[in-house]
Amino acid sequence: MKKRVLFTGIAVALAALAAVLLSTRRGSAEPKFRKAKLDKGDVTATVTATGTLSAVTTVQVGSQVSGIIARLHVDFNSTVKKGQLLAELDPTPFQQTIDQRRADLDKAKVELRNAEISLTRSKSLTAQQLLAQSDLDAAQTTRDSAAAAVSQAQAALKQAETNLSYTRITSPIDGVVVSRQYDVGQTVAASFQAPVLFTIAQDLTKMQVLTNIDEADVGRVSVGQEAKFSVDAFPDQPFRGAVSQIRLSPQTVQNVVTYPVMLDVANPDLKLKPGMTANVQVPVEVRKDVLRVPNAALRFRPDNADLAPDARKDKATGAPSASSASSASPETGRIAPPAGSAAVGGRPGTAGGRGPGGAGGRPGGGGSARPGGSSTGTLYVEIPGTGGKLRPVTVKTLITDGNLTAIQADDLKEGDEIIVSLATARAGVPGGGTGAPGGGRRPF
Repeated sequence: MKKRVLFTGIAVALAALAAVLLSTRRGSAEPKFRKAKLDKGDVTATVTATGTLSAVTTVQVGSQVSGIIARLHVDFNSTVKKGQLLAELDPTPFQQTIDQRRADLDKAKVELRNAEISLTRSKSLTAQQLLAQSDLDAAQTTRDSAAAAVSQAQAALKQAETNLSYTRITSPIDGVVVSRQYDVGQTVAASFQAPVLFTIAQDLTKMQVLTNIDEADVGRVSVGQEAKFSVDAFPDQPFRGAVSQIRLSPQTVQNVVTYPVMLDVANPDLKLKPGMTANVQVPVEVRKDVLRVPNAALRFRPDNADLAPDARKDKATGAPSASSASSASPETGRIAPPAGSAAVGGRPGTAGGRGPGGAGGRPGGGGSARPGGSSTGTLYVEIPGTGGKLRPVTVKTLITDGNLTAIQADDLKEGDEIIVSLATARAGVPGGGTGAPGGGRRPF
């Protein structure tokens, strides 16, 4: 009997211990919030775009006559001087044309001398009244026609000589050959347009970047602004340039209007090469020594269960308050933004952007909130002693650099901790517990 009581007591104790351990484990598995501290610093809003590098002056050298390429004197990457011989066409047919035109000229000169002799004889006979005036006029006309034929033959000979000179292709500028289109033995046909034989870049130590800026951002870009860019060949090396031209020729692609913007770039080390893709960033606004918050904190929306009771319902109406009225739509799975507040820089669910996909501008880019167009956002802070309950704080958002946003807040100061996201993920919810766009959690 005593043994049975002892065994029963041990079993009860073990069950109690197991319950305590299970409770502790479940408690530790509850989602915790990931926090960040507010700090002060500089925030720079930039306009991002993609462009192509090219030489400032690029000349396409062609041929004005047709023929077979007999010799090539330069190749790719050859350095050339103005007037230097680049290639030669076969001059044989052009030389034969010159010989024919020279023979035509000699024949015309002979006919002119014969017409002048006839004219002199006709004048003498007319003076002696032995020839009619009409015969004299005819002799004069024949002589004038012969003189015109000589001039025509001279022009034809000059044209043939000019065509012969066109068989020698020379460089119009000092530069570097960046492209060669023909080889020896190929036929150049210049019937309708001059074929391009070579492409010469004048000076590769001075280059330019041609990029396209969205119509919504081009108003913040001006001539003389400093810009920086990177190329895939040197991903860790930034390059700098300056806006030299904003062209007034809009381009529309898929209903998006852009304007060509030109940047002047120095290339003393010749690292940059024509045709490289440049990822351009043009700083358009800077805020110094301001409160900064990660953009993820502005996108975060907690469940109503995580909010303090006074933040869940409006005290006057009993309806969900403006700062805590976010909920997930069962149809779309998206988190609705707080009523009466705007996301950073524009549409709901973005931070400083024009479309979905993140903080700071176009998808994939690091744009900025519109200058002078500050809006409001909502941050969440944990209330001490409430077991992890949150309260919303409305802040004014200024500009963003794509990662951090400058804010103004009366209830927050440097060093305060704000909620960024959930530290642990619930089962079946990808993305570290953020679930739907905006950092909230989907309903189960």
